[in-house]
Amino acid sequence: MPRIGLFGGSFNPIHFGHLLVADEICEVLDLDRLLFVPASRPPHKPAADLAPAAQRFQMTVLAAREHPRFEVSDVELKRPGPSYTVETLVALQGRGTLHLLIGSENFLDLLSWREPSRVVRLARLVVVPRSSTGFDPESPAARTVLTELGLPAFVRVEGPCPEREPVSSAERNRGHRPAPLLVQAASLPISGSDLRRRAREGKSLAYRLPASVGAYIREHQLYRADA
Repeated sequence: MPRIGLFGGSFNPIHFGHLLVADEICEVLDLDRLLFVPASRPPHKPAADLAPAAQRFQMTVLAAREHPRFEVSDVELKRPGPSYTVETLVALQGRGTLHLLIGSENFLDLLSWREPSRVVRLARLVVVPRSSTGFDPESPAARTVLTELGLPAFVRVEGPCPEREPVSSAERNRGHRPAPLLVQAASLPISGSDLRRRAREGKSLAYRLPASVGAYIREHQLYRADA
């Protein structure tokens, strides 16, 4: 079955930090496709500074269009209410073997997600620590998440792709939980909040996100205080 990566987020806006991580994960895990999944209504983020979902989706399409393995899914935009990951995984499970990319801070918060046990049955976790967080996979907090969700210890991925581990639907139905992968992907010191501030102040966005995304932000006057 195809190996499919899922990279969800608000993408408010998408930037080169997102794209670099996505490209590295594609290469290291030998993914066939990587789906960016913009959230319509992120349940854990305030909506005050959030651009409309349709515009965040369009910016993500512009950013991803030149990469041969990138694709943008509107699955969460089609669904009413908050964007819960478990519902997205159910909707996409027919695409192939799913690999869910999450940051290390999201991993530590996983028990607060909707149906986290089902999440880890539907997809293999790919945890990408931010360079500034000092994530320790052996810490009590990380071990608590692993234990509560019945997950094996992390598999560290530091070189070529690990062997493919196909999991049958029968194994998943029996509650099989593949070991989460820990991938030290390259990161860039770019944040969405800084980009929104720069856009609000009319400052340059160059070299921080694709030119097409910057042009879209200017054309639609996104993140401006008077917009």
